[in-house]
Amino acid sequence: MDRAKKEQLVASLRESVGDVALLVVTRQSGLSVAEATDLRRQMRHAGANFRVTKNRLARLALKDTRFAQIVPLFTGPTAIATSKDPVAAAKVAVEFANKNDKLTIIGGALDDKVLGVDDVKALAALPSLDELRARIVCLLSAPATRIATVLGAPAEQMARVVRAYSEKDEAA
Repeated sequence: MDRAKKEQLVASLRESVGDVALLVVTRQSGLSVAEATDLRRQMRHAGANFRVTKNRLARLALKDTRFAQIVPLFTGPTAIATSKDPVAAAKVAVEFANKNDKLTIIGGALDDKVLGVDDVKALAALPSLDELRARIVCLLSAPATRIATVLGAPAEQMARVVRAYSEKDEAA
């Protein structure tokens, strides 16, 4: 690979981590093409990105960014998972690593905070941003539903009484 191509890769990697909130570093050894493709598909579906990296180029790309503290994690066959959502990449990576021994979480960073393996796993256990939004909407709509039920109950009871009297009159 010539120097211009390497510089282009470093610039591309630096640009791709520039606007993400979470970066998870994984060690992947022996992943088949089908497994890697499946992992990438799952990442894309969750709004995240998975990329195999060359360690030296990744260290150069992360050198002057807020993720510079995790540069020592780049040894051996590594790949990175990134996402703007602070949970998405961790959730998919941990879930995939639990099912497949060929992928191992070795650390990460959330904005400028370095995360260990346990921190990434704890982050993956949190609900995603979309799940939290759904819970808030549900909580906000629950009182309105209850009010409508309470207000409709007397009218429903009155209708039952009228129907009972009309059935009684028809039977007689």
